[in-house]
Amino acid sequence: MSEKYIYGLNEGRADMKELLGGKGAGLSEMVRNGLPVPPGFIITTEVCLKYMKDPGIMDTIWGGVKTSVAALEKETGKGFDDPKNPLLVSVRSGAPISMPGMMETILNLGLNDATVEGLVSASGNRRFAFDSYRRFIQMFSSVVDEVDSNKFEYVLEECKKRLKLSFDNEIPAEELEKIVVAFKKIYRDATGRDFPTDPWTQLRKAIEAVFKSWNIPRAVTYRRINKLSDDLGTAVNVISMIFGNLGDDCGTGVCFTRNPSDGTNKLYGEFLINAQGEDVVAGIRTPIHIDELEKVMPAIYKELSKLTSQLEKSYREMQDIEFTIERGKLYLLQTRTGKRTAAAAVKIATDMVDEGLIDKKTAVTRVSPDQVEQLLHRQVDKNAKKDVIAVGLPASPGAGVGVLVFDADEAEAWAKGGKTVILARPETCPDDIHGLFAAAAVVTSRGGMTSHAAVVARGMGKPAVCGCEEMVIDLDAQTLTARGRTFKKGDFVTVDGTTGSILAGQVPLVEATFGDDFKKVLSWADDVARQEVWANADTPEDARRAREFGAKGIGLCRTEHMFMAIERLPVVQNLIVADTLDERLIALKKLEVMQKEDFVGIFRAMDGYPVIIRLLDPPLHEFMPKEPDILEALAALEKKGQGASPEAARLQKTLTKVRQLHEANPMLGFRGCRLGVVYPEIFEMQNNAIFEAVAELTSKGVKVHPEVMIPLVGTKAEMKLFREMTDRVAAEVMKRTGVKFEYLVGTMIEVPRAALVADQLAEYAQFFSFGTNDLTQTAFGYSRDDAEGKFLFQYIEKGIFRENPFSELDRDGVGGLMKIAVEKGRGVNSKLSVGICGEHGGNPASIAFCCSIDMNYVSCSPFRVPVARVAAAHAALGALK
Repeated sequence: MSEKYIYGLNEGRADMKELLGGKGAGLSEMVRNGLPVPPGFIITTEVCLKYMKDPGIMDTIWGGVKTSVAALEKETGKGFDDPKNPLLVSVRSGAPISMPGMMETILNLGLNDATVEGLVSASGNRRFAFDSYRRFIQMFSSVVDEVDSNKFEYVLEECKKRLKLSFDNEIPAEELEKIVVAFKKIYRDATGRDFPTDPWTQLRKAIEAVFKSWNIPRAVTYRRINKLSDDLGTAVNVISMIFGNLGDDCGTGVCFTRNPSDGTNKLYGEFLINAQGEDVVAGIRTPIHIDELEKVMPAIYKELSKLTSQLEKSYREMQDIEFTIERGKLYLLQTRTGKRTAAAAVKIATDMVDEGLIDKKTAVTRVSPDQVEQLLHRQVDKNAKKDVIAVGLPASPGAGVGVLVFDADEAEAWAKGGKTVILARPETCPDDIHGLFAAAAVVTSRGGMTSHAAVVARGMGKPAVCGCEEMVIDLDAQTLTARGRTFKKGDFVTVDGTTGSILAGQVPLVEATFGDDFKKVLSWADDVARQEVWANADTPEDARRAREFGAKGIGLCRTEHMFMAIERLPVVQNLIVADTLDERLIALKKLEVMQKEDFVGIFRAMDGYPVIIRLLDPPLHEFMPKEPDILEALAALEKKGQGASPEAARLQKTLTKVRQLHEANPMLGFRGCRLGVVYPEIFEMQNNAIFEAVAELTSKGVKVHPEVMIPLVGTKAEMKLFREMTDRVAAEVMKRTGVKFEYLVGTMIEVPRAALVADQLAEYAQFFSFGTNDLTQTAFGYSRDDAEGKFLFQYIEKGIFRENPFSELDRDGVGGLMKIAVEKGRGVNSKLSVGICGEHGGNPASIAFCCSIDMNYVSCSPFRVPVARVAAAHAALGALK
């Protein structure tokens, strides 16, 4: 670590943010460029980090603080604790990454009963001096000694009420003197001590308070939400006070070099005459639009416009600037990169390219993956009034408004009748797919971020809130109860899948923004990304949507989803309950025709781009009716005297099969390639349907690039078996049709053993695709839904995990297995194509990891393709790690 703990503003630079914080680095850069900045010095972030371990560091730096204050005295011609011409300072935080309003600030430091009279003499304005004094006492008391600020506000309000005044700046000097006395009494009553009068004591306590504010709850929460490190620390900026509350030739304000809401290239902001900075932020008085400054102070407005334009060109970025006007002279107190909406980010980035300020690569980094997500989904209007019913997991972003229904069939029926519905279930299953498709949004009281409802909703681009355990859904009563309130079928609710909130009534929504500028950014992103972005798609419609969003392939086509259509499910169930091979083959022949039609549609929609088709993966019981439903149907037949009917016999046979298929842990049971080992005819049928579709389209001149993926492989023998099966079926189709075509055969890596023996699998597999949902479960030994519903939240809250490993890839464990698999696989086959098709394929941080181990592509739901395209570009440019 550097031993230089204090920097003058003339010693810093814009690129020293980690050491000087964003505010200090910005002030230093303005000084370097000759802009009007009040003098000051910066105590580095290193001191903050040391202070957290040992507050004794204050003794080490205190001599340097005194030297720096002496330099300020010389530069300003004022004296710290000089009763005739006092030097007053502000003490402000400044983290390396902007955390607006999260940490503490103290203004007017150095005032006491003697120096306030000196300020009166120097300014010729008694009202101003005591206004500054009362502000200082209130701010210092609440920040340093945690005295309730409301006690001070009560005194102010009572004074204004008694004098029939509206604003603080109308309170006369004699009343402010009384308020100062009252404020000191509040401090004494709260702390048992007199308010400190020694400016050096004030300064030391204020510096320590700013360091401590790094760990106050709101700052910690802000870092957690924005995924910022707790190890950055904050610098402390000690700056000579500039006063905007001296009179009508003074003022203070905040402006942006461009409109942060829509990106328009025009100065945007607000100001107040005769005020200090906190007045604008606190909303004590209604600020005036920056355009009005041109009328009341035209010279100042002209200078401000010139300086802000100069700053934007210097930083090549939209700036957020704080300024103060003292007796007709403009000072800049801060410049930093301005926060902006997603729509503004896109417009500003593309405009700056057109203006020659930045290049296209830089423009891509100016639009974050999170902002892309905001652009793609309808959102709850942030200005709307919200009545929160309950909060769960934000499983799929966006917002939906509709009437509650509790049954998938009813959701479909109501939707066909023209109603917009919200499907509420304890949890969903594949049988509910039609209800999810019909609903505007879905909510569940159980399940996690990768539960059925969550995965399907994301795939469909529908908002979803899952795992909302404070909510009780009573399917019999058809009610939703939470926080002492009950909502029934037909009641309007709003689902905010972005935040995980369920809201009462019809909350206004705002439409997604996806214009030509955004398409430009996506195109530029593709130019710099090292990975392609593919999509998970199960139907021709999904495939078309994926191409519209810019997907360069299908990384996962789940054949089981094709089986869940209402007209196909009975055929699948006949296949499962069949007693003989001949009976199974009859059902498989029917399914083959259906599957071939699906594949033809998907291949045609992808127009020559690669399509990876995963053979049947889930346990067979998922396609069967639930045992309680079968028993209920049998009981109904018995009641009607039809217990010996053919229908009863069919149901009894189905019940027997359902019981046979029951497993203690289906996720680790009879599924994936294990089905193909026991029932090879199922995988042979699927291969035949794939290659028949390929041959048909190839014969018509349509380009097709099929890849067959074997699920849940864990051994070399399994991979060999199914590679040979696939090659045999492909050869038979080519011979039968007379059409030659190319294809690949690969596997999903979703169990740890597959990663550890990847070199053996690569002898037969031509590509690997990581199924990280299951790989995370098997690596951790977690049941996904149970973990998310029962303990993962506490793990994150207690700092055991930084993120939910089912949402963001666990780089050390799961990522370590992936790295082993890539290295071993490519050690055998240097041309091995590697991708990811789990839910992590759409997570920006996970995409960055995939880039770091040189994957060829990431695959995600169609609606996340634009997010992934920008994330892949950020990863390639080093903007996302």
